[in-house]
Amino acid sequence: MPINFKQVNIMKKKVFISGPIIGMEKQQDYRKTVTDIACKLGFEIIDPWKRERVIYNGAEECWWDKVPTFDFVQRDLDDADRCDIMVVYLPILSAGACMEMFYAKRKDKKIIVVSELPCLSPWIVFHSDMIIKSFSQLEETLKNYL
Repeated sequence: MPINFKQVNIMKKKVFISGPIIGMEKQQDYRKTVTDIACKLGFEIIDPWKRERVIYNGAEECWWDKVPTFDFVQRDLDDADRCDIMVVYLPILSAGACMEMFYAKRKDKKIIVVSELPCLSPWIVFHSDMIIKSFSQLEETLKNYL
């Protein structure tokens, strides 16, 4: 019996956007750049910023002491579990982004780091499948994972 492709549920691969937030609350435009590139190729986007931006207003120091830590972190880990590929933007080092990357790599997710930093930590290099210097390289890199 021939396969009816209209009835086959083809799952889109999912890209998780990771990057620094603390100290860069007003500089999250990179997320739109990643979204535009990945969506053009047919990927589905997982972006924790869409859920969490209401918390990050940058006006109050140590605001994270006032949120339930477990739930806050667990939502990001659950998002990482659902992705196929994690794009990690590191214009500066970020504890959260590095922890997400470490976790995702341990779950066999593909990790693409976008960073112009001249000397990335061996931990970042070890947990990356690909390191690129700019978003202009992201489209070609993501094509490798279609």
